[in-house]
Amino acid sequence: MHTLGTRVEDFITWANHEAATRGLVHEAIPPDPHGRIGTERFRRSLAWHIARRPGGLVALAIQYGHLRTSVAAGYAARSRDGIHDLLDVETARATIDTVADLNADLEDGLGISGPAARRAIKAAATAPQYTGTLITARQARQILANPHLAVYDNPHTLLMCVYKRDKALCHRGLKDTPSLDQCVPACANIARTDQHATGLRLRATVLDQQAGHAPGPLGERLPGNAARLRDLADAHHRARISLQDGTA
Repeated sequence: MHTLGTRVEDFITWANHEAATRGLVHEAIPPDPHGRIGTERFRRSLAWHIARRPGGLVALAIQYGHLRTSVAAGYAARSRDGIHDLLDVETARATIDTVADLNADLEDGLGISGPAARRAIKAAATAPQYTGTLITARQARQILANPHLAVYDNPHTLLMCVYKRDKALCHRGLKDTPSLDQCVPACANIARTDQHATGLRLRATVLDQQAGHAPGPLGERLPGNAARLRDLADAHHRARISLQDGTA
């Protein structure tokens, strides 16, 4: 463990040297007021960043079993607690952050549409009871086991999956987590917000711009894809509900 602790410190030195060399001073790792980071705090930082990378919550959900048996096992063998509980806690915190952000947006007038819209609103309404509280490993496991909090924002497909296993079309209800790279437009777990609709229009604009420079069949397909995205955005605005107008 002493060797691993030394390597953590060596990594910080290397990272700061790279940041300075490349003129990325804002990405340097600052001195820690609590002293040496050590392996326990490094594990906590690792778990925090895994859970909060773009799409990280989804990645954790999909790969969670593998993480616990492969990555986490190495740490667990060398520490009383290992990284298992940290992954639970940080994943639970990221889950609460997702529904808390949705709850705040809904209270600010955000509109939401889709077959799972009301389930998303219901999940978001539970956020205040968790916000600002210290989540223990036991509470984290309860949060992760709560099917009503299974809300996954997917920026790549510009939608939100309010996962319910028996309604999932991505893998026909065979898993406890969604396969967000296989979203089916007709799935009953889909919800879309005003922000997603705005993203659809922006992406459509980019496709139209690319079409003017793309050769042959690709250039011909891009405008059609852009039109499809705009149709999805239009459908959202026709069907959106919100807390402000009482339709939710």
